[in-house]
Parts: sequence; C-alpha cells; structure tokens
Amino acid sequence: MNVPLLKITGLSTALTGNEAVVRAIDGLSLEIARGETFALLGESGCGKSMTALSVMRLLPETGEVTAGTVELDGEDLLAKSEKDMRDVRGRRVAMIFQEPMLSLNPVMTVGAQIGETLARHTELEAAALEARVLELLTAVGIPDPLRRRDEYPFQLSGGMKQRVMIAIALACDPELLIADEPTTALDVTIQSQILELLRELQRTRGMAMLLITHDLAVVAENAHRVAVMYAGEIVETATREQFFSSPAHPYSRKLFDSLPGARRRGEALAVIRGSVPQLTQEFRGCRFADRCDQVSARCRTALPAWHDLGGGQGVRCHLFASDAAGAVAPASEADRVPGGVTASVAASTDAENAVPGPLLEVTDLKIHFPLRGGLFQRVTGSVKAVDGVSLTLHAGRTLGLVGESGCGKTTVGKGLLRLIEPTGGRVLYAGEDLARLTRSELRSRRNQIQIIFQDPYASLNPRMRVAEIIEEGMLALGIGDSGRDRQRRIDLLLDEVGLAPEMKLRYPHEFSGGQRQRIAIARALSVEPRLIVCDEPTSALDVSVQAQILNLLKSLQSRKGLSYLFITHNISVVEFLAHEVAVMYLGRIVEQGAVEAVLHAPRHPYTRALLSAVPQIDIAGGVPRTTIRLKGDMPSPADPPAGCHFHPRCPSAVPLCKQDYPPSSGDDTHRLRCHQSMGS
Repeated sequence: MNVPLLKITGLSTALTGNEAVVRAIDGLSLEIARGETFALLGESGCGKSMTALSVMRLLPETGEVTAGTVELDGEDLLAKSEKDMRDVRGRRVAMIFQEPMLSLNPVMTVGAQIGETLARHTELEAAALEARVLELLTAVGIPDPLRRRDEYPFQLSGGMKQRVMIAIALACDPELLIADEPTTALDVTIQSQILELLRELQRTRGMAMLLITHDLAVVAENAHRVAVMYAGEIVETATREQFFSSPAHPYSRKLFDSLPGARRRGEALAVIRGSVPQLTQEFRGCRFADRCDQVSARCRTALPAWHDLGGGQGVRCHLFASDAAGAVAPASEADRVPGGVTASVAASTDAENAVPGPLLEVTDLKIHFPLRGGLFQRVTGSVKAVDGVSLTLHAGRTLGLVGESGCGKTTVGKGLLRLIEPTGGRVLYAGEDLARLTRSELRSRRNQIQIIFQDPYASLNPRMRVAEIIEEGMLALGIGDSGRDRQRRIDLLLDEVGLAPEMKLRYPHEFSGGQRQRIAIARALSVEPRLIVCDEPTSALDVSVQAQILNLLKSLQSRKGLSYLFITHNISVVEFLAHEVAVMYLGRIVEQGAVEAVLHAPRHPYTRALLSAVPQIDIAGGVPRTTIRLKGDMPSPADPPAGCHFHPRCPSAVPLCKQDYPPSSGDDTHRLRCHQSMGS
C-alpha cells in the first residue's frame, strides 16, 4: 500500500482568548496522496485556514496544537523543532495565502522576494540565482519578466501578484502545496489562468496540493478528492465524482441547493438558517443540528459516528447509522424558501413590476480623472475610468453590470449617485437629469437612489449602533415624523431583512458578514428608494450567506417594485437575479441586452472569453469546455488603445479594429460593439 504524502491524524488546535478557549480544529484526520489535489470545503469560520496554519506550524501566538499528528512522508512535523521546520517550509511544504498584497513585502522588489526563498533553501548564488528567478517568473506566466523582476508589488495587478506568490511557493519544488483560497479576490478570467497554471505545474512537477476554498465550481474543476469541514471537524469525504453526483451529509446538500444560476431564476435559493456555532462550547450532539432540516432528537444528545459508505466516501451523520433510514431526504419547499419568499412570488416579479418607460437612462456617461505632474502639478493627461457608457433600466427590473476589475463598474455606480462627479453625459432618473442638478436639488432626491457597498464592515460606522446607522439617513433626508416613528420604522426594516428588532442596540462588530450586509440593506431601504446600486454585495460572502442576501433582494424587489443596478463579476448571480446584463471593458460597454441573449449566445469576443473562464460544476462527461485565453492584461485607462479597446487581446482582431472604435449594432434585446459582428 502506498504511504500518503501527508497524513493528519486526530489533529486538534485551540486558540486561547480572554474569556474562553476556541477549539478551532477538533480531531481532524485526512490523507493526501502524492500528485493529488485534495479540496477542503466549507463556510468561513469552519477551521479550513487554521488547518493549513497548523500543518505549516504558523499559528498565531494564542494558538496551540493540543493533540494529533501531522506526518509528511512519515515524519511528524509537530515533533520537529522550529529550526527544523524552517527547513521544511518553502522547501518541502509551501503555501499560497489568500491575500497576496498582505503576504508580499511592499518594500522589496519581486525578484528580491523570490531570491530570498532560493537563498534560504538552495546553494544558488549570484548569476545562477538571478537566472532561476527569471525562470520562475516565466514559468508562472509573468509578461516581461526581466522588467517585472525589479518592480514592487504595488506596481502589479492582482493576478500578477498572485502569480508572484505562486513563484515564491514553487521556487524550491515543494512536495506539497497548500493553496488557501488562491483565487477568491480575482476576476474569473484571472482565476481561470491561475487555476490552469496550478494544474499544469502540478502535472509537470508531480506535487500534491491541498486546495482550501468555498467555491464548489473550483472544486469540481480541480480536485481529485473532497473533504467538507464544518465547525472544526470533517463531516464528509468523497472522491470528486461521488461528491458531485451524490453528496451525503445534509450540510453538503444544502451547499449545492444554495448555488444561484439560470435554472433557479423562478425560485428562491435554499438557505442554511443560522450560522456556524461558536467553537468555545463543548458539543453534546451533532454540530449541524440547529441548522439541519432532517434533525432528530438523537442529533442533539449524541455525537454522530463516522460511517464508511464505500468507495472512499464517508460521512459523520446519524442518518447513516444502521438503525436509521440510510438516506437523506431532500428538504421540503417550506424549508428551502425562508422568510416567506415563495417560488411563485419570485417568478411573478417581471409581470407585477412591468411599467412603461425607463426609470433610469444613462447616455454617454464619462468620468475622467486628471493626471498631474511636474513642479506645478499641471494636468498632463487623464484616466478615462468611464468613457461613454449608456444604460437603460426599467422600474422593478435588475440590470447586471459585469466585467473585470478595473473596467470602471464601481465608478459607474458612484457616478450615477454623484458620489463621483461625472465629466460628461446625461443621467436621467424618472426623466430628470441628475448630472445637471445643484447640490441642494440633488440632496432632496438622494432618497430615490441608494447604494449597497461591497464590504459592509468598511461601510458601517463601527462607533455607531445599528439603530443610529439606519436612522442617520432618515434624519438627513427628513423621513419620519418623530424619533418614536423612526424607531418603529427601524424595527420594521430589521424584521423585513430578517434581523430581530432588539439587534438595533448592537454594534457592527457583533454581527456576522451576512448580518452586516443585511444591516446595509436596511439602511438603504430606510429612505424608501426606488433604485439601489448594489456594488458586489455578495462577493465576500460564503455561498450559503450569499443565498440569503440574494433571496432577500429578490423578495424586496417583488414586494416593493425596487430596481437594482447589480455590479458583480459573478456570472451565476447575474443569471439568477438579473433581467438584463451589460458587459463592460476598459470604461465602455461592449455588449448588452437580455440575460438569456447575452449569456447564452454571446457575440462579442470579450464576452465569450469572460464566460468561457467561469468554472462549471459539470463532471458528467459532457462536451469539454474550451477556455478562451486572452493575451496580456487589460490596458491602462490612462492610455487606452486606438480603435477598439479590446483589439490588443482579441483573438479575432482585424486591421480595422486597430483604427476605428466599432459602432453599436444589433436590436433592443441584444446590442454590441464589434467590427466582426457588423455583417452577422
């Protein structure tokens, strides 16, 4: 029998706090074979990253491994001295952290940081070391490696910073690579490139990989085996094929039911009620019992045993005990649809909210930022963040705005509200041009358009209680007859977004990420808007919490007739929530129309490349998906290319593309700007 490369047995890790001990990992066991990709899946707070830090012996000062063994090729890493572990880290086991900007040294060049690892673990010096640095930068796909070697992290894009992290991790050909959410903060195109790079490097080097993620589609495309982690312990293991064809644990099944997409447009997503339990307690029963649809009395009083289902699949659940039914029944519709949102209500949104005439008409919107230089800081150029965007949004509808980071999506949203002043163009709201209003005139209309920001924690004042946060806008805009009336409205708003009214006396830090986003939604609703700009409101959330927020937004739209400009790079969210979609590239809209037309029959080369890069949960052996690889990175909006902005990266570019920007073509349901489509 082959000895596994990594064997973790009964691992327990505790964090000592001021008031209690947090049992972050409790009796975890798993094995990873050589050359295998093993995915560790679960919500935030389940202990995934703490598992990686325990293996690397990089726990915070308050952390301690209290039990178990971590064997690398038969050697127990927990028994090694710190001096010996320094020889293991980077050379035999390497780690890619979730946020490269926090992991890279901002005052060291890229080449120096890679060279530091090589100098620590190899005998390379001088010219040989420099040659190896360039070789690694080339291997991870960094363009112009000779120039990039001498640049600092702030000079690189997010995708390139992550590639540098990979180069550092792979510098000494490790046997095991731990990748902790390596693509969470990246666009789908960059994510696809990074994952393909990891797969190729794994094939050529034969290394094993522990892939930590909460993205089921990433797991489907990359993993050989899967372990689902919940509240500090493994609740299910399986091969990739077993897991995606017949997930066993109720928690695993709920994760699948929480996924948005086109097939769920007419219904609400399943929601895992509650949140991951506090790990400071001693558990007497199943840790998932309070959130499980199939819970029984035994689940609350007895710890579930591990059951081997055969073929490499196992599960920790009472439902698979010899005296149980042996199968998990699907959740009922009542369980699957929380908060009174029903499939029929969600599906009826279009008909109920259809009104003549657009609510919002944006024509040729431009937002340019001046570039200054020289002793007198004269204007030397401009960053064309938004360069002639036109959009139309009807009442009660959702327009999805998608594109890579840096294309100008968020700037469009802020420009509509004049949080950033437009340089040119018209923004007609209910027939009135917001771009031409004075500050006092605009203030009286602020309640009509609100915004929900990407990071709820950063957008909520940490020194204010929830009631004060929500009431602030009401006071500024004169909404509510009295303090008592406003408090009554706040209670109703909190109930409407699924929070208890008594929570209004708490501070933002006392809530989970999903709850904070609900507070942000309540704040936006407090002034009774008709249009809400949603700027990546679910990108930082787990799939189960994302489902709660998407259901809430859909329910509010159905009941209140709200309109949403939904800014995102998550295509599945657009398929589930939006009616129309606009694809943005380098400050301009390149394709727009009905969701079905644009996403199911894309005509612009950029849209095709964007959609081809989206990971898919499809392991049934269907038609192989071809990913379109784009050349280079998005050009700078300070110096956009002549002609079509996309032509330097376009696989179908012709000489005309370099000369003239293409005019708009198509019909009311599907329009695009592409010279190749003019004759189609």
